Amino acid sequence: MNFKLNLLLFASLLFFAFNGFSQKDPTVMSINGEPVTKSEFLQVYLKNNEDPKYDKETLDEYMELYKKFKLKVAEAEALGYDTIPSLVRELNGYKEQLAQPYLIDTKKTNELINEAYERMKYEIRASHILVNVSADASPADTLKAYNRALTLMNRIKEGEDFGTVASGPRGSDDPSAKENKGDLGYFTAFQMVYPFETAAYNTPIGEVSMPIRTNFGYHVIKVFDKRIARGTITTAHIMVVFNKNASRSEKENAEKKINEIHEKLKSGESFAKLARLYSDDQGSKAKGGKLPPFGSGTNQRMVTEFEDAAFALANDGDYSEPFETAYGYHIVQRIEYKPLGTLAELKPQIQQKLNRGDRAQLSEKAFIAKLKNENKFVDKSDKRLAWFYENIDSTVFKKNFKAPELKKNKWMFKYNKTKYDMQSFLDFITNHKNKKPMAIEAYVNEKYQQWEAESIMNDEKSKLQEKYPAYKSLLQEYHDGVLLYEIMKDKVWDKAIQDSVGLQTYFENNIDQYQWPERVHADIYSSDKEEMILEAQLLVAMDTVKMSDIVSKVNTDSQLNLEGEKGKYVQSEHPVLKNQDLKLGVNEVFKKGDKYYLVVIQEILPAGPKSITEARGAAIQDYQAHLETQWLNELKKKHTIVVNEEVLYKIGE
Repeated sequence: MNFKLNLLLFASLLFFAFNGFSQKDPTVMSINGEPVTKSEFLQVYLKNNEDPKYDKETLDEYMELYKKFKLKVAEAEALGYDTIPSLVRELNGYKEQLAQPYLIDTKKTNELINEAYERMKYEIRASHILVNVSADASPADTLKAYNRALTLMNRIKEGEDFGTVASGPRGSDDPSAKENKGDLGYFTAFQMVYPFETAAYNTPIGEVSMPIRTNFGYHVIKVFDKRIARGTITTAHIMVVFNKNASRSEKENAEKKINEIHEKLKSGESFAKLARLYSDDQGSKAKGGKLPPFGSGTNQRMVTEFEDAAFALANDGDYSEPFETAYGYHIVQRIEYKPLGTLAELKPQIQQKLNRGDRAQLSEKAFIAKLKNENKFVDKSDKRLAWFYENIDSTVFKKNFKAPELKKNKWMFKYNKTKYDMQSFLDFITNHKNKKPMAIEAYVNEKYQQWEAESIMNDEKSKLQEKYPAYKSLLQEYHDGVLLYEIMKDKVWDKAIQDSVGLQTYFENNIDQYQWPERVHADIYSSDKEEMILEAQLLVAMDTVKMSDIVSKVNTDSQLNLEGEKGKYVQSEHPVLKNQDLKLGVNEVFKKGDKYYLVVIQEILPAGPKSITEARGAAIQDYQAHLETQWLNELKKKHTIVVNEEVLYKIGE
């Protein structure tokens, strides 16, 4: 979690926007005349204290924190931070995000979540044929594509082989069909676009679907199998690539290499190390071959042979025999396996995927339909759109589009006692032009649907704070959190880093706080093999040999033989050096845990002051605290805070 978000969350705990208060709700404090009520302060206090206490000392301590928070926010507002364009954009972004839970049809969303979870319990194996047609194609082109898909479907239903039709002349427009004959392998919920997924799950095994429309075109789907979901697995792999047109000798060499790697694994060498050394997968080798999780509940898919090999592994840490895919030879290691979780466990994850995917449109459409029903929606668009069909031409797709003159401005729909007219729709078209040309009637219809939905949603957004006090409160929390972060950044955090003269002065005036205890300047060699440490000990005796040379020589046949580190250490704080009886020079080899160690003390450094470079991190942190204290003292003089102690000390009553 980043630092700014941490502060936003901190601010959300320190601030509670009241939902309204009555005259009986007394004021516990005010800042610049703006009251904070007892109920408001109590809500904040309870948020920050799991075991609240109401004694004078505890309440005074918490009030001091709250006053500091309020002072900083008041100063940010006084300086106009809430008008800075970048912060206005950021706050508007949060406003949109926070509004989303209030702009969906809960019933429809729950239906989609439950449906997705039920589908996640199974994996479908299917093949498809794609007939390309763009989402904004003309009716004529759409019909032509549909009829072609229908013809291909009928050929299969009449007995032709699906794969042959998919890969044959005028078959599938999916380029991969030439190689895989349309086979998509196994997939589950969220791994295909929603209409395709729905058709696949609703088609019986062995059957062929009717042509299904997606944004890619029309699909004909044949389902070959349906199995219980295998769960989610995280793996690492070592891959030796060979080109699909590789010669026999090249493929034999690749096979020989993967088998040699497999022998090293069997002899006990580290999988991650061998992946870094030998894998041809540039994307994963630096991570020891580790791949993103795949399987149920993820968007990640692997080729069938890889998935089968991975899921066949019985235990975490197990690795497979070498196997072949279209990409080369692999050895896969199981890192972690998780069976499909319960609906309660997966619901947040499913909700997140739903919000990001094409299912979200279904929830929004259901919500808009609900709003229309609640707010007396009246539609006259059928009578008005004809004018747009006749008067909008292909120049609408160009930068110099000039909107036609509208002589009679009639309303197109009425919603919540407001009439939305033709001129408003024409303005929307002018400001939301497509770059890609399409049929005018389809374009106008698409824009009208967007405009109508946006108008209704904007009306609802304008009422959210009034309808939902919790939303209003959350907006205020983010507002204050953003302002707090920015003003702290300017007045304290960045200032402490950038003010090098002030930092140096503060450091010198407080040098007693930045002192080293006695330290040792040491070389530390370590190995899990005693013989390697003894070999290093012999080499150390040669004064002219550097640590890097010693490590390199001992590691001639394996990088795991010996490790070395050097530095200046406080002996009592170092996990290896503490509690060891060490002297200047070469010390005796000792064992700690699973490793053997050789320590060479080059120098014993007496206690003394740190340089500003050595103390920079701590000095900056202390200087920031110093600047903040000074700044708060100035704010206390600038802003007026009045605490009603009588109310404060009865806060728990």
